[in-house]
Amino acid sequence: MGNGTSIGKVRGLGSAHEGAHHWLIQRFTAIGNVVLMLWLMTTFILLPDLSYATVSEHLAKPVPATAMVLLIICVFWHACLGLQVLIEDYIHQAGNKFAALALLNLLTIGGGAFGIFCVARLALAPTALGGAA
Repeated sequence: MGNGTSIGKVRGLGSAHEGAHHWLIQRFTAIGNVVLMLWLMTTFILLPDLSYATVSEHLAKPVPATAMVLLIICVFWHACLGLQVLIEDYIHQAGNKFAALALLNLLTIGGGAFGIFCVARLALAPTALGGAA
């Protein structure tokens, strides 16, 4: 017949769909990172100075705060996806791989949550709403 491997021998040995989804999401987050980082650099260039008061006043506005939160989510998600691939490729023991992936998820979710908290705190600070300092 043929010299190829029969389908019965390779069926169930790996997914032909999961990797494509992971790869596609990684590319979408990379594009999001580029767009949002260009926004961030343009915003910083257009600010009169880069003092804490100026930047925090700028980030207290709804549109810049939303864009910054999107940037934080996109960067941490992209980092998590990329590091997950590295861990899966180079750590071969199941227990070590599980521990590394669990730590990775803990750190990326924690870092992203902390970044979002910081932006929310700036955006919702009493001085940003016109209150006294």
